[in-house]
Amino acid sequence: MVKAQDLAQSSPFVVRGIDRVLTVQRPVVLAHIRGIRRGRLDASPEEIIRVLERRYLTAVTAGGALVGASAALPAVGTGAALALSGVETAGFLEASALFAQSVTEVHGIVVDDPDRARALVMTMVLGTAGTDLVTQLASQAIGVAPARGQYWGELVTKSLPRTVMGPIADGIKKTFMRRFAVAQGTNAIGRLIPFGIGAVIGGGGNHLLGRQIVRTARAGFGPAPSTFPSWLEPTVKLPRPPRRGQTPRAAKSAVAGPHASSATPLPS
Repeated sequence: MVKAQDLAQSSPFVVRGIDRVLTVQRPVVLAHIRGIRRGRLDASPEEIIRVLERRYLTAVTAGGALVGASAALPAVGTGAALALSGVETAGFLEASALFAQSVTEVHGIVVDDPDRARALVMTMVLGTAGTDLVTQLASQAIGVAPARGQYWGELVTKSLPRTVMGPIADGIKKTFMRRFAVAQGTNAIGRLIPFGIGAVIGGGGNHLLGRQIVRTARAGFGPAPSTFPSWLEPTVKLPRPPRRGQTPRAAKSAVAGPHASSATPLPS
């Protein structure tokens, strides 16, 4: 019989490559936020964060349910279902990384250091245990306890010296690997149950963990800022001026073409 501990230890997406899936390139994060803002130009930072939360929960819930539903298909064996579960686990972590770094950027904090990025995501996944661990490791690293009332998200992403972030991230990773791997191993076994039960377990498990991450993110950064940082302004597409001798109708048609608009570059 497959045990959760054995399954977690054998998953290549959990045991290997954890640092890769826990970080998202900053240009991808900026494009993600600007794309949301482009369709909601009047939305406040708080409203954009709520959109980020809804999209994140929808994505991870659907991913878990889809893999769980695959167990009901006669053509999908146990081995293939376990492989799909491993892929879905990596997808969950990547979605969590995109969400965590997006929320951080909306709060006006630049996340371009891989150690800070992975510590941020792992702490969110661990929940209260993660935030307590961050405070403990930070106190050990700098010799003094963090200031009372300081949000843990700011502590991880900008307040702690860069030189101590590597050891702190490694310390968080030890706890993260042990707890998350076992939890996902149990969830993966539940996804194998046929007759639609696996879909409920997979989607429900991811939804519960996703909601925990959302709550931890809110506690980590506090209330949303009143304004967006300048680098999150959506890209504005400007029409090209009509060429000499071109009629206004032709110019309008040209602007509608796929290569006839230019984007005002923004700093990233």
